[in-house]
Amino acid sequence: MNRPWIDSPFFATALETCGLDAETRRQVEFFAANGYVIIDPRISGDTIDKLNESLGPFFVPRAEPYYSDETRVQDAWTFNEHVKEVATAPRVLELLRILYQREPIPFQTLNFRVGSQQRTHSDIIHFDSIPYGFMCGVWTALEDVDLRNGPLHYYHASHKLPRFDMHDIGVTAAGTVGYEKYHLYEDFVEALMHEKRGERVELKLERGQSLIWSANLFHGGSPIVDNGRTRLSQVTHFYFDRCLYYTPLFSDVGLGKLVTRTVFDVRTSRVVPQFYNGQELANPGQWPPQPLPAWGAVPKRTRRKAATIRDAIARLLRP
Repeated sequence: MNRPWIDSPFFATALETCGLDAETRRQVEFFAANGYVIIDPRISGDTIDKLNESLGPFFVPRAEPYYSDETRVQDAWTFNEHVKEVATAPRVLELLRILYQREPIPFQTLNFRVGSQQRTHSDIIHFDSIPYGFMCGVWTALEDVDLRNGPLHYYHASHKLPRFDMHDIGVTAAGTVGYEKYHLYEDFVEALMHEKRGERVELKLERGQSLIWSANLFHGGSPIVDNGRTRLSQVTHFYFDRCLYYTPLFSDVGLGKLVTRTVFDVRTSRVVPQFYNGQELANPGQWPPQPLPAWGAVPKRTRRKAATIRDAIARLLRP
């Protein structure tokens, strides 16, 4: 089916015949039922030490070529090898391949000096795909996190709630209006969690542990009790291959407008090919999508020219 197998109505049957070892099967079942799983990503303490030390001077206001302020640095993978190493941890990639049955694509990193204190939300409002649901987040503790230094919170099994976008709350979101009215979405989510009476859990993690969460798990940053402490951590957002990627916050499906995303693979720095229903798109990240013609129908000269352009772009994008 065109959806993650953990969301498929045939998941239970597929699980019986998948041949997973007992521990991996336990993790898959837990993730499917609860929307998250905590793992040891096997990232060395030396890597964590070097990351924390090297990234410290970058928590200052900046807009280009990456965003940062006193609390976070976005996409530090573009210039910091230790951030990139955490984002591409083999143990994480291995488990994501099993959870989603597709190749994971790390495409964004966020490094935090302190807790975000962000209101509860689902990542689906910021990142989604067609087919839906092929996105997840991985949150890695770079120091011990407890209830006093702004832990992550989540609502247990909330990933099973319906997908909600701006249209669902009466906002026509085409263009940039999404952020102007984003507070309405946050108010809606707060009311939704109260109505559903979901179990709010504040997450305590030891340094080096990672939380993998489903795209639609409702989560946020809890208040910081001890303002004298840091909460060093890294979030890596993942898409999965053979999808079309877009931003629901800025999109309005009813008006036929998707704000699509050009996605770069953290591992290679190259643009990720995009697909619609198995057919590759000639213009990934642009709207409207244009299916790529079969190579057999394209003149050889055009094929050679296209390959040369792709290779030149890839060289420019390499770190």
